[in-house]
Amino acid sequence: MRTGDKMLLVVLAFGANLVFAQSPVAVARQHYNTTRYEEAIRALQDDSSLPARLLTGQSWFMLGEFKKATETFEKALALNPNSAELHLWAGRAYGRRAETSMALTAPRLATKSRDHFEKSVQIDPGNVAALADLFEYYLQAPGFLGGGKDKAARIAQEIAKVDPSEGYYASARLAEERKEFSAAEQQLRQAAAVAPNQVGRVLDLAKLLYKQGRVKEGEAEFAKAEKMAPNSPKVLFAKAAAYIQAKRNLDQAKLLLKKYLQSPLTPDDPTREEAEKLLKTVGL
Repeated sequence: MRTGDKMLLVVLAFGANLVFAQSPVAVARQHYNTTRYEEAIRALQDDSSLPARLLTGQSWFMLGEFKKATETFEKALALNPNSAELHLWAGRAYGRRAETSMALTAPRLATKSRDHFEKSVQIDPGNVAALADLFEYYLQAPGFLGGGKDKAARIAQEIAKVDPSEGYYASARLAEERKEFSAAEQQLRQAAAVAPNQVGRVLDLAKLLYKQGRVKEGEAEFAKAEKMAPNSPKVLFAKAAAYIQAKRNLDQAKLLLKKYLQSPLTPDDPTREEAEKLLKTVGL
């Protein structure tokens, strides 16, 4: 056998061993990152480590199995009650359970969601994701469930200290809830200015303009987003959703959503189920 052939066999064997040696969590993470959540859960079924339980719970959450998600996160929290990330995801799962449950059980689940968000922020005050979710809870929840715009405003200030762009976005959300649309627009423009490479900030502004019926200006922002991130699934979905909400360009919205469903998605993108639900609203 020639030396070159021997080297090739060594390289191939080394690569095969690397694949074989991958931990269940590493394999599951690859599945999760490509939205193959059921495969991620199967890869972790014999792994009871904390990283595995977190990823399993996240996968159940992304599949819409919110009860299974909360059960998984609670088991993990029993082993590590000081994990800000576990509390964050438990809060998210309880929140979705509250949104989809009967009226009698929703308040209890919503309270659990708030408690977990608050605990996550208490453990890691600089966690922007936890601050943002707690902000949204305070903004949306009624007072008897611990919500309130004054509380949301205080959290918006905390977010701004850590992430100015996200802070401007939170202030815009607060202004929009108060029907102060001019202030909301100003805050979104500030958010885009301090994070000029984040296409999501441009989409936030485009969606607000569309909601106000300022179609030409909204289209200009969508065009800017498309130039920043050509064929981005986020852009496709946001534009289609804006069209459908405004009852405009519905045929174009269908095409955008079909293209979205054919795109390689990540956990940060809206789910395929959300896109399919939008498609049904326009008769497909």
